[in-house]
Order: sequence, then C-alpha cells, then structure tokens
Amino acid sequence: MKIILITGISGSGKSVALNALEDAGYFCVDNLPPALLPNLVATRLEENSDKLAVAVDSRSAGSLDELPKSIRILNEKGHEVRVLFLTSDTHSLITRFSETRRSHPLSHHHLKNASPADNRTLIEAIREERALMADIQMMGHVIDTSNSSANELRNRVKELVEIDQSPLTLLFESFGFKFGVPLDADIIFDVRCLPNPYYDTRLRPLTGKDAAIREFMEAQPEAEELLTDIRQFIEKWLPSFRKDNRSYLTVALGCTGGQHRSVYMVERLADHFRQFEQVITRHRELKPD
Repeated sequence: MKIILITGISGSGKSVALNALEDAGYFCVDNLPPALLPNLVATRLEENSDKLAVAVDSRSAGSLDELPKSIRILNEKGHEVRVLFLTSDTHSLITRFSETRRSHPLSHHHLKNASPADNRTLIEAIREERALMADIQMMGHVIDTSNSSANELRNRVKELVEIDQSPLTLLFESFGFKFGVPLDADIIFDVRCLPNPYYDTRLRPLTGKDAAIREFMEAQPEAEELLTDIRQFIEKWLPSFRKDNRSYLTVALGCTGGQHRSVYMVERLADHFRQFEQVITRHRELKPD
C-alpha cells in the first residue's frame, strides 16, 4: 500500500496537502494517533484500498513517540511509506493564525483545572511545537510553505507523490536571499558572487529561463567554473545521501532576488542530472507559469 504521512507545524498547510491527496485518490484521515496507524492500514487492506494519507501532528502530542515504531512496522510489512513534513517561518504562521482567527493547538494546557493564566502566547506555542516536532522533521521530506499559496502547495504535493519513489529524487530550488533562506533546503549554494544581469536594464525584466540571460551567464567564465564545482560536489556526495535512505534531496541555490543567476544555475544543473536521476525544479521567487 502507498502510505503518505502528512505532518509538520500547525498553520503550515497540512489540511491543504491532505485535500490535495484526497483529490489524487487517497483515502484520507486527519489527526490520527500514531499507535492506531497499523490497525488503520490493516482495515483499509481488507477493503482493497491501495492508497492512504494520514495527518499526524502535535494534536497527538502524547503519542508522537509511537510514530517511528509504527512506520517501522509498516515498512517491515512491505508498505511504501513516505513522510512529508510541512513547515513555515514564524511570521507567516502568525499571519495565518491571525487571518483564520483560530487558536494554536498548543496554546492551551491540556491539564485539568488549568486556568487562563496558564495559556501560552502564539509565539510560545509555535516555539514549543517546533521543539516537539524536531525529531519527526528528520524522518521526512521538508516542504517550506512560507511563500506558497494554497494552489502552489497542492501542486507541489501532487508532484512529489506522483513520481516513482524507488530512487532518490533531486529537487533543485532557486531563491532570493533578500526574501530569506528556504527552510526545506538540505544543501545551500550562494551564487551572488557571479556577475549580476540585473544591472543591465535590458536584461532586468527577464529571468534565468530566458535565452538572453543564458547567453549573458554563459559568457561569464566564473559561472561555468562554479557550475562545475557544484555539479562535482553533488555527484561526489549523492551516493552517501542515498545510503542514508533519503527519498528526496533538496539543493537550493540563492542569488539576491532569485530571478536571474540562481534560476539559470538551477536550470543548468537540472538539465545535467536529469540524464541520471529523477529531478524536480522549483523557482521560489518566480510567478508560476
């Protein structure tokens, strides 16, 4: 059975991800205590179901320690289990909770006779949840939803679950440092040292996908040298990440605004590695086509 576990930080889009999986044909269950996961899988097998998506998060704080054990049991039985961990920066989380007017799951003590004075502030609850979910985060593929719309997140989740899971998948992501470092990156390369097309008014409105930008970058010897160094680094260490049982490896490349240099470098790297690996590209600062 294909099993997708959606977990992560409250407010990061788990409900959106779960709905996307339901649209993709998965039987979905929200807020399931981890200890019940093997029994749920057994029940769905009896009903001839082959796709299951389950949301597990801090609402089951008292039983989160059971999650690694449940995953191990399912893997030993031959099921294909994938964990997607959604997160977001604190500013985005605060904005979302403010817009929805909902309280954070950890904002209230779950103790009898707790008084309103025992309630946590939103920032305190977010900080506590990050600490609570830290070990779970290490188990899955991290998706940073800080700058993603609901529609973008739905598309990302569908793309991740539809690809063949047998080999490791390389995800190349471009971003702009002035908008913050992506939280889902495993490896980050800074390409701001390269000549910047932004200062050419003719090139400024374009992106690293455009032919004029490619011609500009290809004329820079240091760009080709840096590209070679990054490619060789990935090729050298990719087997080690694969031995670590990674399903995905996110390589992020950043320039100042995330429009030109980083986009160009991501496209070049993706073109090279597609000859040997499964590759996904994402350009965080570019508007979707």
